[in-house]
Amino acid sequence: MHPTGIGVRTLRHRYNLAFIAILCLFLSSATALFAISRTLEEANRHKILLLHVGSEPQSLDPQLGIGETEHQIIDALMDGLVENDEYDQAKVVPGLADHWDHNDDYSVWTFHIRENAKWSNGDPVTAQDFVDSYRRILTASLGAVYCDALFIIKGAKDYYDQKLTDFSQVGVHAEDPHTLKIDLIGPTPYFLSAILHTSWFPVHMPTILKFGRMDERDTKWTLPGNYVGTGPFILKTWRQNDVIEVVRNPLYWDAATVKLNGINFYSIENSDTAERAFEAGQLHKTLDVPLDRIPYYRREHPERIRISPYLADYFYRLNTNRKPLDNPKVRLALNLAVNREEIVTNISRAKQPPETGLVPPGMAGYEPLNIIHYDPERARQLLAEAGYPNGKGFPKFNILINTHEAHRVIAEAIQQMWKQELNIDVGIENQEWKVYLQSQTSMNYDIIRGGWIGDFMDPVTFLVLWTTGNGNNDTGWSNPTYDQLIDKAAHTGDPQKRFDILHDAERLFLSEPAVVCIYWYTR
Repeated sequence: MHPTGIGVRTLRHRYNLAFIAILCLFLSSATALFAISRTLEEANRHKILLLHVGSEPQSLDPQLGIGETEHQIIDALMDGLVENDEYDQAKVVPGLADHWDHNDDYSVWTFHIRENAKWSNGDPVTAQDFVDSYRRILTASLGAVYCDALFIIKGAKDYYDQKLTDFSQVGVHAEDPHTLKIDLIGPTPYFLSAILHTSWFPVHMPTILKFGRMDERDTKWTLPGNYVGTGPFILKTWRQNDVIEVVRNPLYWDAATVKLNGINFYSIENSDTAERAFEAGQLHKTLDVPLDRIPYYRREHPERIRISPYLADYFYRLNTNRKPLDNPKVRLALNLAVNREEIVTNISRAKQPPETGLVPPGMAGYEPLNIIHYDPERARQLLAEAGYPNGKGFPKFNILINTHEAHRVIAEAIQQMWKQELNIDVGIENQEWKVYLQSQTSMNYDIIRGGWIGDFMDPVTFLVLWTTGNGNNDTGWSNPTYDQLIDKAAHTGDPQKRFDILHDAERLFLSEPAVVCIYWYTR
């Protein structure tokens, strides 16, 4: 998923810890100080968590939301088949399914839906709800960016490509009201981790059809009073660019463990404003810290700030459809002219490791590649080979960022590095989150600030997005050999052989990178 800020993590899921223990600072992005009316004391009395989440969400439809802000809120409103353990994010525990089983090679999975699972309007949750939901997200006219997450289901891609018109031939079936069977294209031992993503969550089809067509976007079904979910909370209020309030769902299957009565999700674009709200006792938690304040908190209030490794990366996408970024030598030169150590030591200052490959450390059994480094001499050589000796004749282009002071500071540093090492001029442009996302998906940019939070605990989550036609690629880069390697890995059962194939794909991408690697996130 897409992070809005400089170091973030989507919260999952149960909200059953003592909420006052969440009094800490986190790193991410975010309405205005005056809009936060509840004090901590009042919120504590009413058991309301005051949480700063980031930019205004684009959509609360679990099949259409693409940013970490959306996913945090959707996680409060919706449950999936499984969820993360609240104490161990690497562990998967039952959600709407109370148990499951699979065949010997992990290519066929059967989920058993809880008898007491209900939608927030009282309807029972059934296996058919999942079948109908998966048909919706795989309908091309919906335009769901994350539809390709479901392409591991047999026949799913053919249905999306309209090569298959009968959805009953797709590998997802309701065996009975409480039994869901999913046939995959090959061995997928990481499948439980994959379905944690909101694209696999069910949606309440009668409600969607009440307000429009199945494939119609941005209808009124996601508004307060209309939203029907399966999660621990119900959507109460949505004031644009201000706050989203959710309240406890009495029909939630695990309602007895939910200790909060509600959560207020505040959108605050400015990190200084978010920090002031936190210090003024108007937030339990902020997902944003001004870069120049991180050393202060680490030194004076280490108990208030948490920094730990995180499966996510921060990079710039390159529009390979535009000259001279269509030249692999230019793209590699831009990478080699970036001093990542300087950025993480003196600018971001949150212990982020410099990004030397696509897949961050922490994937069990998968060794991160150490390929992209600061090498200005080689960068100048590559630029000259591409026809721009000492930057001569290189056109001016812009780095596009979403509005956030930290993104601007990092962009200014890279702007200076490219000028110093390559003698090329780069401008910086910023856009509000929703406009920025539109610029990215329409590829209306030269270079754009990007990032990726791993959707599940497997390296392919960082690699599949660069395949041809992937909804999150947004660079124009395409390589048939790369596509073949990713597909080959999907059909390889031996874990080590599969990782070897994925390493080959990663090396291929980094030899002609469609991104500028910057750092791996911390949280």
